[in-house]
Amino acid sequence: MKISGSTALVTGANRGIGRHFAEQLLERGAKKVYATARDARRVDLPGVEVLELDITDPASVEAAAAAAQDVTLLVNNAGISTGANLVTGDLAKIRLEMDTHFYGTLSMVRAFAPALGANGGGAILNVLSALSWFSADGANAYGAAKAAAWSLTNGVRLELRGQGTQVTALHLGAADTDMMAWYEGAKTDPGDVVRAALDGIEAGSMEVVVDEWSAAVKASLAADPALFYTA
Repeated sequence: MKISGSTALVTGANRGIGRHFAEQLLERGAKKVYATARDARRVDLPGVEVLELDITDPASVEAAAAAAQDVTLLVNNAGISTGANLVTGDLAKIRLEMDTHFYGTLSMVRAFAPALGANGGGAILNVLSALSWFSADGANAYGAAKAAAWSLTNGVRLELRGQGTQVTALHLGAADTDMMAWYEGAKTDPGDVVRAALDGIEAGSMEVVVDEWSAAVKASLAADPALFYTA
């Protein structure tokens, strides 16, 4: 998949990692970038084509797919973090996490897969998390939804292989964005996250693991989980 000359659509492009995706896609020579957000007025990046899109609303997804039939690269970046736990958390927030990260991502894949196939296959990038692979008290709804999205990514990769669509998963720890403003630990520059992701797309990678923390979490899955959680 080559970025130069592609037509890309980025969800959640009004801020954070999504805005960096839209910006760097233009810098790398994408001929068109659809920058989407629930409130299109919040997208202020020059050079993009703005679309209003709520990935949790099937009608909104279908409208975006109808308006962007020329897409060859789909970046599923839109996300939410409610801070809900599973046992005592607000069930509406837990459902919102799953509606966004799992069902919303799946709706986007299903809606855009026909156009990608018709345009030669193209590629899909799903922005996931190191929390696809571990749990953290205070973020368990988020982790469960990202774990589901990881499995979704692996599944649709197989289903779309026949039409030539490349599917890449992006995993990262904390990035220096508004969503993680509360976090006091080390954070990765979102620009670096996007550079790694776009390099991975062009390399044909199934998975891009951005930082050492995410790599260490993934490596721990082969061992006794007690080792990871006690550490």
